[in-house]
Amino acid sequence: MAKKKKRRFKAKVILVFDLILILLAVGIGYYFVMASKMQVDKSGDSSLVMNDLDSKDMKGYRNIAIFGVDSRDNSLKSSTHSDTIVIVSINNKTKDVKLASIYRDTYSLIPNGDNKFDKINAAYFKGGYPLALNTINMNFDLDVKEFVTVNFDAVCKVIDLLGGISLDITPEELKYVNGYTKELNKINKTNVGKLKAAGTQVVNGTHATAYARIRYTKGDDFKRAERQRIVIQKIFEKAKKADLKTLNSILNEILPKIYTNIDSVEMLSLAKDIMSYNIVDQTGFPYEKRAFTYHRVSYVFPVDLTANVIKLHEYLFGTTDYAPTDKVKEISAKLKEITDNN
Repeated sequence: MAKKKKRRFKAKVILVFDLILILLAVGIGYYFVMASKMQVDKSGDSSLVMNDLDSKDMKGYRNIAIFGVDSRDNSLKSSTHSDTIVIVSINNKTKDVKLASIYRDTYSLIPNGDNKFDKINAAYFKGGYPLALNTINMNFDLDVKEFVTVNFDAVCKVIDLLGGISLDITPEELKYVNGYTKELNKINKTNVGKLKAAGTQVVNGTHATAYARIRYTKGDDFKRAERQRIVIQKIFEKAKKADLKTLNSILNEILPKIYTNIDSVEMLSLAKDIMSYNIVDQTGFPYEKRAFTYHRVSYVFPVDLTANVIKLHEYLFGTTDYAPTDKVKEISAKLKEITDNN
């Protein structure tokens, strides 16, 4: 009798284990069906130029570039400026996440053969993700191999699916939020009303996207980049608390509007840890900067690029003794020559 009970118990255990495997297979299968909606492109990976960086601190991190584009026809691959550039740095051990916005007007060396300087957001326009990543890596001594490009229209709809996000709108920002809301209504063929008052409030996707676009208040484009990071953080915090039905709706909405070189398997490795991630800090780059017109174009110039890069590595990776490469020093010398004479 004891042996029969033991066999029955063993059979039940095996049955439960089989059911778990089936559920896992169904779940993973569903995930891959969903992930197949993304525009995955690794064709430019062979063109990526990685710095030979001897930094042990960077090895424990996964760095991903987020490009936000304003493409009305959902063209995400090139010939569109990346108005938002954010480096997402994930500590593989602690799962802490740090965000660093690169100001889109930053005067940078674009390594596309001509090796001319331009606004950093021009790199994506001229050469898509390979040139954009190579520009980031060359100018700032980074090793970013992965990217995700998102259309602003997708951000708007995701926030609506989450039930809105809480933002503190200042009186100065209010008129611009309402102005951009009117513009977004025309683009998205919607009829979202104006915000009636300033203050902390839950706003919908249109108002949040309008908020992230403001660049004419005190702080100009630097404040704009800060607003974008705030919106990203608010979305992340709200998504972590969302139920499966809401998350499923979000995936259906946003995946077709994502362009990336992170394939389904790699994306799954990121997704499985999503609940463990915690955005612990955010910043804008360059830290020390000057904005002025040069050759009749408005740019942002790092004041001593070498010092800025050292500070960036300390922020992202905790490196206290980072020594910039000769290439960064060379670029820094060129920028110093310009800023000293303007």
